[in-house]
Amino acid sequence: MAVTAAMVKDLREITGAGMMDCKKALNETNGDMDEAVEYLRKNGQAKAEKKAGRIAAEGLVKVIVKEDKIAAVVEVNSETDFVAKNEDFQTFVSAVAVQAVNSDSANIDAFMEESWNADSSKSVKEALNDKIAVIGENLSIRRFEKVTAENGCVVSYLHGGGRIGVLVEAETSVVNDAVKEALVNVAMQVAALSPKYVSQAEVSEEYKEREKEILLAQAKLENPEKPDNIIEKMIIGRLNKELKEVCLLSQIYVKDGDLTVEKYIENVGKAEGTAITVKKFIRFETGEGIAKKEENFAEEVAKQMGM
Repeated sequence: MAVTAAMVKDLREITGAGMMDCKKALNETNGDMDEAVEYLRKNGQAKAEKKAGRIAAEGLVKVIVKEDKIAAVVEVNSETDFVAKNEDFQTFVSAVAVQAVNSDSANIDAFMEESWNADSSKSVKEALNDKIAVIGENLSIRRFEKVTAENGCVVSYLHGGGRIGVLVEAETSVVNDAVKEALVNVAMQVAALSPKYVSQAEVSEEYKEREKEILLAQAKLENPEKPDNIIEKMIIGRLNKELKEVCLLSQIYVKDGDLTVEKYIENVGKAEGTAITVKKFIRFETGEGIAKKEENFAEEVAKQMGM
């Protein structure tokens, strides 16, 4: 039986599955609508696609490091914190992290099309759909990033059982327990204070100018009587203070308020006979930037009662 566009449309409306999945299902079942629905259900697509509109803003971040040289951090989202604590979900997130640390993909779209390491007959996307069908919530492999240390090492830190994950890459000629412990301390600093840059050298002029405009507007509101030349000096001081707060190396080291992070690393390097240079950090926090849906149960009940 020839599959028509109208048949594909009808199946999509019934199941909520994607157009190409619906077309494939109809071709596989010779155009039988009931069998096509069953085909999609068996393959997890109907259930997965129907849940795709729900907001997945909970979940877990997972970090993984191989031989101190290669590391990855992933974020996998769920709809509820309850599922994030589920052992089956946590095992799946660990498998996604293993996939990421062995991946050569440059972006999440390519990553989703990779062959799933745990079952090469499936893609990562298909493995995700299977897990959605089993768990019964919308899940999302939101992002991943991989780091390879060329001349040094990379360390990881996981906070709050997977709420925040951090990787720190450093260049160093000595990779021992003391150096790695120091870098883990730096990763903890990143988790706690969420810097935007490694050092002030990374801060663009565009960022500085934008912040100066904001600070200028604030200062004029707070001090309308002060002349512009005085306000300009105030702005420079405030901007320098802000740059110290957003740049990792300039921050006050949380474990010793007498040191900056830069000085702490320098001291450890001297003690271990090496120069330690932080090259990069990555910080993932579960759900950051995702607008969570806020349920208003009173409104929902009223709506259902036609009020």
